[in-house]
Amino acid sequence: MELRTLRSFVVLAEHAHFPRAAAELGVVQPALSKHIQTLEDELGVRLFERTRRRVRLSRAGEQQMAPARRALRAADYVQAVAREIRGGII
Repeated sequence: MELRTLRSFVVLAEHAHFPRAAAELGVVQPALSKHIQTLEDELGVRLFERTRRRVRLSRAGEQQMAPARRALRAADYVQAVAREIRGGII
């Protein structure tokens, strides 16, 4: 599982709108769709319920949000520590 696919999941869940989520992530909408499909395939669950007019978290998606956010916070922390090491702060 890649952090970018996990981040795509969280951002799409927050926006519930593919174009806005793609814009925030700096990717095109088909790439975002691919990230979500890849993550769903890896996890073996549907994370979103999609219709032509809307997207919303599925029950499985709701259950994955907290762990996904924790994982992203942990990854952000690792990067912050690395920046401090490079900067001679620690």
